[in-house]
Amino acid sequence: MKFETTRFAGARLIVPDRARDARGYFMRTYCAREFEAEGLETGFVQHSTSFSARRGTVRGMHWQAAPHGEVKVVRCLKGAIVDVIVDIDPNSRTYRAWQAFELSADNEYQLYIPKGFAHGFQTLTDDVLVGYLISEFYAPDAARGARHDDTAFGIEWPLAVTEMSDKDRGWPDF
Repeated sequence: MKFETTRFAGARLIVPDRARDARGYFMRTYCAREFEAEGLETGFVQHSTSFSARRGTVRGMHWQAAPHGEVKVVRCLKGAIVDVIVDIDPNSRTYRAWQAFELSADNEYQLYIPKGFAHGFQTLTDDVLVGYLISEFYAPDAARGARHDDTAFGIEWPLAVTEMSDKDRGWPDF
């Protein structure tokens, strides 16, 4: 795996190394030693999956409040997404800045999202499957969010929104 830096301290785009032969390829998607060598979280207590049927679906922007902040490693298993993270740490030099990453079943990139970031994505294709490694157990009372179109962030989504949960539409201004 290659760990590429992003505009944010601690966030990484993880690019796979594929060992190819006549059968196809093999690749590692997680290795505690490699994550530890990069100074990244290695303890993941949940592995979750989301499915979105329609192109243009938005999920997010989500995070868990302290002390339940979570690290996520996100991977698109089927289809393609634009994955967006926003720095929500008021002590950070990149506070309220955002960055987008295309994750797809074809490129097999993963996004490592540290604590202190809001996270969401938009599907670029129909029938999208996204997998998440998560470092903390879900704490419903700590669940937080902001609207995908919150002017505090100014995220530029690539497509018109076709689907979104009522909960995501109803998040307050950041």
